[in-house]
Amino acid sequence: MKSNRIQWLLIGALIFALITTVFAVVNMDRVRVNFVFMETNAPLILVIVISTVLGGLIVGLFGILRQVQMQKEIKELRKQLNGSSLPADTEVMPGTAAAEAASASYEDRLPGEESPVKKEFGKNNSGAL
Repeated sequence: MKSNRIQWLLIGALIFALITTVFAVVNMDRVRVNFVFMETNAPLILVIVISTVLGGLIVGLFGILRQVQMQKEIKELRKQLNGSSLPADTEVMPGTAAAEAASASYEDRLPGEESPVKKEFGKNNSGAL
């Protein structure tokens, strides 16, 4: 599923690069570019390509920043799950009884008491769907 998404993103990026390249090549006239501190004449193709590359770099940096934040949050959540009754790779829907049961650590239960998660999901599992 994830590799399919990556393939579509790659195809979209290639199509965007092709359209941008054709647009830049068609517009090869020299234009006046006014920076805050100076003014210069430059080929429009350079302005288009540099703007596109800078925009892609900015978007990429924001994506990397978001990914780093998500990884940090995942590490913190795994630390919180470390003492819980569920393994770290188990997904639990927030707001459900299983999520509340998962938040109870081993120390919160009496010795010999069944896991709250097993109590919730172990009820009458007769195989009927």
